[in-house]
Amino acid sequence: MMLTSLSAISPIDGRYRNTTAELANYFSEYALIKYRVFVEIEYFIALVEYPLPQLQQFDKTLSEKLRDIYRNFSEADAESIKEIEKTTNHDVKAVEYFIKKEFDKLSLEPFKEFIHFGLTSQDINNTAIPYTFKLAINNSYYPAINELVNTLKNYAREWDQIPMLAHTHGQPASPTRLGKEIQVFVERLEGQLQQLKSVSYSAKFGGATGNFNAHHIAYPGKDWKAFGNHFVNDVLGLSRSQFTTQIEHYDNFAAQCDALKRINNILIDLDRDMWTYISMNYFKQKIKAGEVGSSAMPHKVNPIDFENSEGNLGIANALFEHLAAKLPISRLQRDLTDSTVLRNIGVPVAHTLIAIKSTVKGLNKLLLNKEAISADLEANWPVVAEAIQTILRREGYPNPYEALKDLTRTNQQINGHTIAAFVDTLDISDAIKQELKQITPLNYTGI
Repeated sequence: MMLTSLSAISPIDGRYRNTTAELANYFSEYALIKYRVFVEIEYFIALVEYPLPQLQQFDKTLSEKLRDIYRNFSEADAESIKEIEKTTNHDVKAVEYFIKKEFDKLSLEPFKEFIHFGLTSQDINNTAIPYTFKLAINNSYYPAINELVNTLKNYAREWDQIPMLAHTHGQPASPTRLGKEIQVFVERLEGQLQQLKSVSYSAKFGGATGNFNAHHIAYPGKDWKAFGNHFVNDVLGLSRSQFTTQIEHYDNFAAQCDALKRINNILIDLDRDMWTYISMNYFKQKIKAGEVGSSAMPHKVNPIDFENSEGNLGIANALFEHLAAKLPISRLQRDLTDSTVLRNIGVPVAHTLIAIKSTVKGLNKLLLNKEAISADLEANWPVVAEAIQTILRREGYPNPYEALKDLTRTNQQINGHTIAAFVDTLDISDAIKQELKQITPLNYTGI
């Protein structure tokens, strides 16, 4: 069976392929191979520019032709590397052999042994993978989450003056404003995004056990630490970890996973709130011609976008949790458990991207139902009890909380007339009575 959207095992590459296709540029097997080639080529060019004595005869004008190897990298090139891997049984060594063949085509045979010079495979993997992760976050994740945040900002401004009954513990509570409740999520998301952006994209580069052993034995007079820092930090735009084993210790990557997980938790909270507001009829949803909400109940327009988002965020967080907990742990100088786990880093990013786009889709369907919101406020006059008892406290009135408690916890219907009648019984000045009677669920919304 050929791999199609119908035969794919994962919904990422099946049902949701159109949503996640852009991530193939960063997390597919093809992408991993391409960026391994990229790192190997840039490493060779860095050695030429260092320079090493044996590379002084290299024609630096050929550097751009070398870069064309990864710039023009094709699926056919990736397939040829996979063919080499069948013999080597080693994926990074296959990349090295492929590049050596490309050197032959450019008549660069004398320089071939400086491809992958002094390196171990993790010097390539632990630079290529954070490089592609950085690309994915910058090019796919941030544009998507920024669209979501901007959508919320627009709603926060649009609904800034819409009074709304709040609910704490599921019960009517002091009124708020709808725009402010949306702004809560804006502030939370922006705060956590700032923390995510503050974490460096760390990379390992230092030979078989992180000490530049092979580099130093071949060229003891060279400052390989400075070279490694320049290559990783300046050429690749990553942050070189200074003391490592054979592999990156992944602590910063774990921090990024935790940050992404926190952002996803905020989105789950948002999805559930929007779902609940829809169930309360505070929002209706735009109807698209031809769409079906239920196979049995023709009237239904379900909040499926928020539900879809919540489900995908849960899967993403489970994987981010595992990545953050597992990757920083490796036996002694290295075991292989990180290798297979690293191949899955695109999966939680993909589920997150599906979720973000679903939430945005759901948000764009919302239709404010001011009538329902106002009716709910009008039906819950007891929420002004807090305001009345607070003013009575200000005036030194005895036991105001208890007086309002006795009024509002009865089974009688509490409305504006009931409140006004209660105020008239209080032993306070007419001015204070008038002040209290001006308070309604619609205007008791704070600042």
